[in-house]
Amino acid sequence: QVQLVESGGGLVQPGGSLRLSCAASGFAFDTASILWFRQAPGKEREGVACINNKDGRTYYTGFVKGRFAISRDNASDTVYLQMNTLKPEDTSLYYCAAIVGPFRPADIETINPRTEIDIWGQGTQVTVSS
Repeated sequence: QVQLVESGGGLVQPGGSLRLSCAASGFAFDTASILWFRQAPGKEREGVACINNKDGRTYYTGFVKGRFAISRDNASDTVYLQMNTLKPEDTSLYYCAAIVGPFRPADIETINPRTEIDIWGQGTQVTVSS
């Protein structure tokens, strides 16, 4: 079964940390690119970070650069998003997504998430609040 399953969301205080996981199955994980998106109520889905599992290249969008880190474990077909120094504005539903063909991680800035993603996870809620 082709799927992505996120976990690790929750409630955290400002300045705190969370690590999200994205477990993949049913497709060639080690040659895919895995992307993290987030969507807050009433807002468009926006790209957060991307990793190309074939060569390890990563990319972060401006509002998370220096605070979030994306990594992969090809042995367990899992991608992680370590989120540090969380802010209330990071509160969102976080989704992982996969593109199984060639993809440059920096293209997360311009990708159309409605039409160019091959596989979506179900999302995990992150709430940053005191």
